[in-house]
Amino acid sequence: MASSPDFSSAEDTPENAASGSPEVPDTPGRGRVRARRAAMMAVPATLVAAGLAILTAQGALGVQFAISGMPFVVTADKLEGTGFEQFGALDNMIENSPNQGDTGGQELVVTSVVKDGTLTNLCQSVDLGGIQLVLTAGGGSKPVGVSNLAIDSDDIKGNATFDGIEIGRDASTFDKADVQGPRGVYGQQADKVVITDLYQHNYAATAAVFKLPNLHMRFDGDGCPR
Repeated sequence: MASSPDFSSAEDTPENAASGSPEVPDTPGRGRVRARRAAMMAVPATLVAAGLAILTAQGALGVQFAISGMPFVVTADKLEGTGFEQFGALDNMIENSPNQGDTGGQELVVTSVVKDGTLTNLCQSVDLGGIQLVLTAGGGSKPVGVSNLAIDSDDIKGNATFDGIEIGRDASTFDKADVQGPRGVYGQQADKVVITDLYQHNYAATAAVFKLPNLHMRFDGDGCPR
């Protein structure tokens, strides 16, 4: 199973070099934020090189709320979807969040979206500090059904197959799932995606429709299997 590679920051833009404006030394906080924004431009390119892709989006139904900063895990035996898009983004916590650590309250994520899809044997778990809240659904012949599913992830694993994929497209021109990313940001989109043995480490999710047959929520000592 493939694993996500390290993220690398983008180079300075020609516009900055040619502006002639005097350079202002970055404070530690400002430098960290600028580095994260630059790295956002390069995230999807490194993921494509590793053969990875999956669920998330920030746009019409994307993640637009302040995240808690507590990550959650999602696994599934299989994801099948039509209308797939992906690009890099930054999620933000509330000011002075107790979960921000040394991130400055921001998380660099891979933003993807599936317009319509199903997930077989879905498991979702979040660590509440010594105990896991676990949700399972979609077993057997009744998979989970989703519409305009959006999930922000910083780690994705699985075996992916794409139909009609476009790699390197400007995210603001996406037209597969009614969601557009930021202008000038490297992205990829496809007519169809199938991912088996899916694993995601996520910070946020939204969906227009989320159908969960055979839903079961419980507290457990163990989270979803990796």
